Amino acid sequence: MLEVASLCAAYGDLPALNDISFKLEKGEALVLLGRNGVGKTTLLKSLIGILKPSAGHIYLNGDDVTGWKPHRRTRAGIGYVPQGRGIFSNLTVEENLLTGLRGRSDGRTSIPDDVLELFPILRERLKQPAGTFSGGQQQQLALARALCGNPQVLLLDEPSEGIQPSIVQQIGALLQQFSGGMGITILLVEQNLELARKTASRCLVMEKGRIAGTLTKAQLNDDQKVFAALAL
Repeated sequence: MLEVASLCAAYGDLPALNDISFKLEKGEALVLLGRNGVGKTTLLKSLIGILKPSAGHIYLNGDDVTGWKPHRRTRAGIGYVPQGRGIFSNLTVEENLLTGLRGRSDGRTSIPDDVLELFPILRERLKQPAGTFSGGQQQQLALARALCGNPQVLLLDEPSEGIQPSIVQQIGALLQQFSGGMGITILLVEQNLELARKTASRCLVMEKGRIAGTLTKAQLNDDQKVFAALAL
C-alpha cells in the first residue's frame, strides 16, 4: 500500500530526515511517537509532497510518487490532516467539505452521504461558518473534509491537540472505524498515548530525524516499554 524507502529530507543545509524506511498495508494503523522537533511532521509533509525529499523513494500501491506534486498524490489516494486542522474559517462547513472533493479522481461534486453519517453535527450545521466551531468540532470537520477526497491512506498530524478528552475518545473510535471498517490505511503522529493505543496496531519511535525503535501493539500498551523507547 504505502512504502517509504531510505527517505531523507532537509531544510536547506539542515538535515531533517535520515534514511527513513517502513511499510504500511491496507487498513493498517501506524503511530509515530517522539519528542517535539524529531521530524514527525516533516515526514508527513514529505509524504504528501509539501517538502521535497533529498534522497529515497515513496511508493503508493507500487507506483513511485516521490516526484509527484501534492495534488497528484491526493488524487492518487493520500489524504492529509495537518497539525492545527487547516480548515477555512471564513467558509461554511459545507464549503469546507466541498473543497475536499477536489482531491477525488472520480470527479464527484457532491458531499458523500456516508461522510455526513459519520459526523452528524456537520450535517446539522452545513451553513454555519467553520470558524465559529469549537476545536473539537473543527477537528471533526478536518477529518470529514479529508474523507471527502476518498483517501486510501490518511496522514494525521496531532489530531488530539487542544481538544477535550470526550472528543478525543470520539476521534479514536472514528479512526478505528476508518481503518478496521473502511480499510483506510492510517499514519498517525500523536503524543496522546491513549489515542495512539486505541488507534494503532504498531508504533515507530523517531529521534533526530531517524527511526530509533519500533513497538508492537503489546509493547505500546506497556508504559515502561513506551517510556524506555522515548528515552532513546
